[in-house]
Amino acid sequence: MIRVITALTTAAVLALAGCATDEPSPSASSPASDAAGSGTGEQSKFFVRADYDKELALLGAAPTGPAGKPWEQALNPTMAQTAKFSKPGPYRICFSNAGLNNPWRQVGFKTMQAEVETHRGQIKDFVHVDAEGKDQKQIADINDLLGRGCDALIVSPNTTATLTPAVEAACQKGLPVIVFDRGVDTTCPVTFINPIGGYGFGHVAAEFVSQKMKPGGKVLALRILPGVDVLETRWSAAKVAFDKAGVDVVGVEFTDGDPAKTKKIVNDYIQRYGTIDGVWMDAGAVAVAAVEAFQDAGKPVPPINGEDQLDFLKLWKDKKLTAIAPTYPTYQWRTPIIAALKVLAGEPVSNPWKLPQPTITEDNLSEYVDANMPPLHYAMCGCTDLPGYPQRWK
Repeated sequence: MIRVITALTTAAVLALAGCATDEPSPSASSPASDAAGSGTGEQSKFFVRADYDKELALLGAAPTGPAGKPWEQALNPTMAQTAKFSKPGPYRICFSNAGLNNPWRQVGFKTMQAEVETHRGQIKDFVHVDAEGKDQKQIADINDLLGRGCDALIVSPNTTATLTPAVEAACQKGLPVIVFDRGVDTTCPVTFINPIGGYGFGHVAAEFVSQKMKPGGKVLALRILPGVDVLETRWSAAKVAFDKAGVDVVGVEFTDGDPAKTKKIVNDYIQRYGTIDGVWMDAGAVAVAAVEAFQDAGKPVPPINGEDQLDFLKLWKDKKLTAIAPTYPTYQWRTPIIAALKVLAGEPVSNPWKLPQPTITEDNLSEYVDANMPPLHYAMCGCTDLPGYPQRWK
């Protein structure tokens, strides 16, 4: 039997798809929103043109791997050899988690726990530590796990730069380290697992909003927080698309993932400009709040992007919104467990391990709206074949 050892302190549910933190986020406007029509501002220091070009190319790449199992597939895989980590099982797999403080991460962790259960003969212990969205706690968590007999360490970093030294310290112990979801500024992990990434998400959403709104119209960009690579690259790609399209980005605002704050920001911009022609978001779980702000003001909902959270998908379908949902699938939470077992068996794994990143459009929306699952569930969980479905996710 697998023993699950977990410090499961769930913070307040913030709707920040895959990127919550308890650290203070900017409450004021970013420089790009200081003046009407001031545009997108300076490009993020996270922007790397070569990486941007690679991610956009991956949007059209055909995956390799088992059909119907995107969490086991890879895009343009480059294999890393892992024979030096081979050892007999069963194994103790340890997981340092950035947090469980939003629905995306909660759905993802349930998916990961269920994946662990499918490997009962290979995993004796699954040790999970919740950093609660705090960098310093996660650094301490990783240091503690290094003394707990882990055979492999999985890390989902809270922020990129701050967690890099802790990941490097784990690598220096000779432990196979697998990073997923958010990256770090080091190549020492055996593999970095995530879908196509932030550039792909940001590009798809910004292209859609630009094309569906009137030429030169006003766009409001809603962001969560700075300093997380996947969020910074989403905005970086959106900036490129908006600059190319010549739209008027009248505001770039941080919402802290707070629905009430999101509504206030949107309402303020409606009051200021009268009309907002498009809304772009770097994380879609507060998309419903943004839509409701337009409805409350008696204004038509402009072209908008969300994600695959069911409350947004249901609202989109019911109200026939002009919308799109680029995704950052929660099925990626299955892949680190699969990867850890491959590494400990000495089998090669792709590094980076890029997973498919589907987009929900008007054409396929009905495939993902599930009236039997709760509003904060994510359609791309890849969990319907896992133990405990659907009760575990309700």
